[in-house]
Amino acid sequence: MVEPEIDNRGLSLLAKWSTKFATGVLFFAVAVAPLPFGSADNSAMAFWSVVLGLVLIAAPLKGLRKSHFVLIGCFAFIVIAYAAILHEQLAPKPWFALSGPHPLWREASQALGEALRPSASIARNEPFFALGSPVDCMLALLCGFLIGTDRARARNLLWVIAISGVVYAVYGIVSHVNDPTHILWREKASYRGDLTGTFINRNTAAVYFGSCAIACLMLVCDRIRRELPRGPIAWRQLPSQLLSHSPRGVVLTFSMLFLCAAAMFMTGSRAGVVLSLMAMIMAFTTFFRRDLPGRGGITTALIMGAGLALVLLQFMGAGVNARFGAQGLADEGRLSAWRAALRMIADRPWLGSGQGTFVWAFPAYRSDDISMVGVWDRAHNTLLELAADMGLPLAALVAVGWMLIFAILIYGVRSRQRDVHIPVAALSVATVAILHSLVDFSLQIVGYAIPTLALIGAGLAQSLGTDRRFQQTAKSPVSDRSHYD
Repeated sequence: MVEPEIDNRGLSLLAKWSTKFATGVLFFAVAVAPLPFGSADNSAMAFWSVVLGLVLIAAPLKGLRKSHFVLIGCFAFIVIAYAAILHEQLAPKPWFALSGPHPLWREASQALGEALRPSASIARNEPFFALGSPVDCMLALLCGFLIGTDRARARNLLWVIAISGVVYAVYGIVSHVNDPTHILWREKASYRGDLTGTFINRNTAAVYFGSCAIACLMLVCDRIRRELPRGPIAWRQLPSQLLSHSPRGVVLTFSMLFLCAAAMFMTGSRAGVVLSLMAMIMAFTTFFRRDLPGRGGITTALIMGAGLALVLLQFMGAGVNARFGAQGLADEGRLSAWRAALRMIADRPWLGSGQGTFVWAFPAYRSDDISMVGVWDRAHNTLLELAADMGLPLAALVAVGWMLIFAILIYGVRSRQRDVHIPVAALSVATVAILHSLVDFSLQIVGYAIPTLALIGAGLAQSLGTDRRFQQTAKSPVSDRSHYD
């Protein structure tokens, strides 16, 4: 009669250590992924695929509700659809006669005078070699979801993102002041006048530091709300209260926010800075929406936030303002590239030209008004590039998936009574990531995608709630006391 009890105790201990291992490894990935030049090369992406795979294997399943499994099922459906398209692009004998081999193979056979084995992709096997970034993105979202089902782990994940962002911000500011020509030990090829942190591209650096600033802002808001008594906030007395008695936690988190925001402004990225500021205004207003006075409180908060953002742009965003003055709001090269991508989609709407082949397919569609300087290896619009590479049906399915993500996060913001800063942070960061990916390629950079998607996954898990029977009592950097219990 003792053996079953011993076995159960052993299994419980194993599950506990497995959960700790998965949590620690995910936190490691979230903190370190931006370090090696944004993890943009294939070796780094392969490494993170292995690391996140280990997290997925060891991640806990206890505490999941039926709604969690339904969402996982929707995610699995998208993954299966992605795998089916990938098979059609790689297989010598596709399962479905959607659009047949790419016409380029027939033209190449005629030009060479010999028969070539055709493929749906214009570069045979390239869809397999381009798997790194998509796999890392899918794993980061799912791992963040599974780890984030526990509210203590979700809170700690937010802290990891905020603290690691501060570390990279301090490094970026110091290195930019001392030697703006290098990233770590590598000489910069471009953006020598702008802060890029450990990223190659200033735009990705801007949304990364902006997302970390949102995480810090949510920690500030949560800390302030915990320090105040229950009931409506006396907004007129709040500044004097904070100045006369500033809790150490509020000062610390506000300092973290300032450092991340300063690094964000120093990148000089127009879209990255503006979208991050908009998301911070949205996050603050959303978090305190229940405490704002009257029906016009939200409108007043938005107007005051917009005014503060303009002031910050004026005094801290000199590089951003200079780029607005020189180039305006739109980049003509991007507009032409988007039109070319639309023509690519029209020619191959079902299967595209092959995952990872945009760099080779684009020259045939490149218009004369695009500068001949440089190589366009990205569409600067992730959704258009996905449709051009993988086909319109998969791109539409991914778009629907993101709509579902936003709907769940909005539901979590409206329904949660405690730890509401987690879904608010996830919603705000998701807004920055998606809007910026429509004018650039930040989500295709693994160093930014891993912390971003992990946070969004945790926000989804917390939005759907958790079975309290399996809630852990892990310690968090903040008190567990909440005024929204």
